[in-house]
Amino acid sequence: MATANIYLTFDGECEAAFTFYQSVLGGEIPMWNRFGEMPPQEGMPPLSEEHKNRIMHVTLPISTETVLMGSDSMPEIHKITKGNNFSISLNAQSRAEAEKLFNGLSEGGNVTMPLQDTFWGAYFGMWEDKFGIQWMVNYDDPDKIQQH
Repeated sequence: MATANIYLTFDGECEAAFTFYQSVLGGEIPMWNRFGEMPPQEGMPPLSEEHKNRIMHVTLPISTETVLMGSDSMPEIHKITKGNNFSISLNAQSRAEAEKLFNGLSEGGNVTMPLQDTFWGAYFGMWEDKFGIQWMVNYDDPDKIQQH
C-alpha cells in the first residue's frame, strides 16, 4: 500500500525553510538536490545561476512513517500562489501501483509531468486532480536509484 507525505513548494526559500524545520523537528536531511544538477530538459530555457542553486528536492524524515519533502519553484514554469504550494506525495511499492495511482487520480485532471523514469532513478509523475489538488507519485526503483 502506498504511503502519503506532504510536499511543500517555495519561491527560493526552500533551503532556509528546511533548515528551520530541521532545527525545530530534529532529524537529518540526507541530501539537497539542486536544479543545477539536473540534465538539460527539452523545451526548457537555460537556468540562471540563481535558479541553478534553487532546491529541486529535499527530504526531512520527521517520524518512522512521515517525511516532509520540498522544493523551490521555477518561476518560468510554476508561479507560487497560496493553495498551490503543497502537494500530496504518494510513495508506491511498485511500478504497477504507481501507474494505478497516477492513472486513477489524474483522471479528469491536468497532468503536469507524465509518469516516467527520471534521471534520479525513480518512476515519477505529477498532476492536479479534477478538484484542484496537487499530487505526485513516486516509485523508487531499487535497480535504478542513484546515490548522491
